[in-house]
Amino acid sequence: MTSIKEQAAISRLLSFLQDWDNAGKVARSHILDNFIKTNQGKTSPELEQEFSQGASLFLVRLTTWLRLIYMTGSCLDKLLQSIGIFLSAVSSNRYLIEFLEVGGVLTLLEILGLEEIKEEDKKESIKLLQVIANYGRKYKELICESYGVRSIAEFLAKSKSEETQEEVQVLLDSLVHGNPKYQNQVYKGLIALLPCASPKAQQLSLQTLRTAQSIIGTTHPSIVECVLKVLRTMHLEVQYEAIELIKDLVNYDVCQELLKGLVELLIPSVRETRKLQPKILNDSLVPQLTAHLPVFLQQAAAAKAIRVLARSNTSIAEEMLHLRVVHSLLAAMGNSDHCNSQRQASLTLEYFVQMFPVVEEHVRRSMGEELYQLFLSNAEDLYMKIDSIQADILAANKVNVSKVLHQGGVPRSNTAFYLEAHDKDQLDYISYFQKEDMEGKE
Repeated sequence: MTSIKEQAAISRLLSFLQDWDNAGKVARSHILDNFIKTNQGKTSPELEQEFSQGASLFLVRLTTWLRLIYMTGSCLDKLLQSIGIFLSAVSSNRYLIEFLEVGGVLTLLEILGLEEIKEEDKKESIKLLQVIANYGRKYKELICESYGVRSIAEFLAKSKSEETQEEVQVLLDSLVHGNPKYQNQVYKGLIALLPCASPKAQQLSLQTLRTAQSIIGTTHPSIVECVLKVLRTMHLEVQYEAIELIKDLVNYDVCQELLKGLVELLIPSVRETRKLQPKILNDSLVPQLTAHLPVFLQQAAAAKAIRVLARSNTSIAEEMLHLRVVHSLLAAMGNSDHCNSQRQASLTLEYFVQMFPVVEEHVRRSMGEELYQLFLSNAEDLYMKIDSIQADILAANKVNVSKVLHQGGVPRSNTAFYLEAHDKDQLDYISYFQKEDMEGKE
């Protein structure tokens, strides 16, 4: 027989559950407020004591109501927080199983894709998914098997709250650790996020990709193209993360492809510059607002990335000499339409001149003594002192250090096809901007 004390506790539990069952939306909201306030941080035994060994009876009511109202968003944040108290409690495996058995993971993932649900409610859903993932590999696999990576990545791209996006990053980072069966799926999802319109999502994806890359150890074929395209950003924090990832990627099998891609970006194709220049700018009465064309932002970022890589590894610097990086940097210095491209290219070229005597010789000859002395005195500010004739000379340079290296017996990369295409792009690039200059002078 139960004691009087136990009977009283059971009576209180039944009364509480009856109050919940009979309550309307507003009353249930007050019940949840009180539950969150009094039970935050409690362990599973403490919750059982609070509910006279019947905590699961309240949890099942919470999960049932969640399935009924999650599409409307009513009291959703409080409801998810209350469920989180059960799932986060120490020794709460029993509660977790009960939640999963009623399709809890699928419900949480579906919440992320509903447009009518508030961002704050979706953040609570992400936090619950974090709790579930932290239970271990089996539960991470369950999230991934429920098309979770896609739902979570799409939400990261669309989210308007940086705080929420950071919570999503924590979840994705958890899913890539200790999840060998699906870690590649998370890795590919992160790469797919790179072209998204949200700078914060790009930044967080790049950060998490660095972790994922070190865990997986192999590269995906699309990663080079995607990371290089991110360099078109006008957000310096995104550019920084992209360059940090590039520094990691040169240690993998995509190194050669990556270096070629960076050097190639120093001379944008005319097709790109024409495509990106708004038609309104063709009107001679309208100022030429080309300073933030994405290809020029990319050009400047590529010059900066090349400098970072060359300084970190002499072998990489030597490899880029074979890819005619000096020729391309000089051409970028001639881009008077974008001063940061000139500045970054000049600073990078300064490093190559200081490191390699053969580069100094060719650059001096190509620039002429007057311009070269200006370059030596202050490479960073050189772009402010270059006139239009000097810019044209730089853009049309014929420097070919790689040819000298090859003749000297220094091994050369197999880049013949690439260089032929690259030279053609440069001729088109020079002709296009010389034509633009002539039209501007008429």
